[in-house]
Amino acid sequence: MTSDKKWKVTLSEEAYKVCRLGHTEAPYTGVLLHNHKKGTYHCVCCGALLFDSSAKFDSGCGWPSFDLAVEGAVRYLEDQSHGMVRTEIRCAACDSHLGHVFDDGPTETGQRYCVNSVSMTFLEQDDNNRN
Repeated sequence: MTSDKKWKVTLSEEAYKVCRLGHTEAPYTGVLLHNHKKGTYHCVCCGALLFDSSAKFDSGCGWPSFDLAVEGAVRYLEDQSHGMVRTEIRCAACDSHLGHVFDDGPTETGQRYCVNSVSMTFLEQDDNNRN
């Protein structure tokens, strides 16, 4: 099975459009937007670790926002679509489109990673099994 056929079978239609075709989910619709639990965010395509919940904040932009990605987890590409110049972020492991990063974040990093909910899964931290 070709990679594209594999993605069409394993991902939801919306996840396929966002992750493999570079679309964007509608703002304020993502299931992870208002998630405030402790844990980690992973690529929906390959499972790679992308963000820790401690980096998540509410930016009011309509998509989950983070001020820091896990080191080496994302790659950065110039995006000149829609008459703008932005920095696209992709999963470093499988090249899945995640969203964009902007230099207007309110924290000390100055970054705002604006990420499509559908491009991630969330693994809740189980505090009862921590040593």
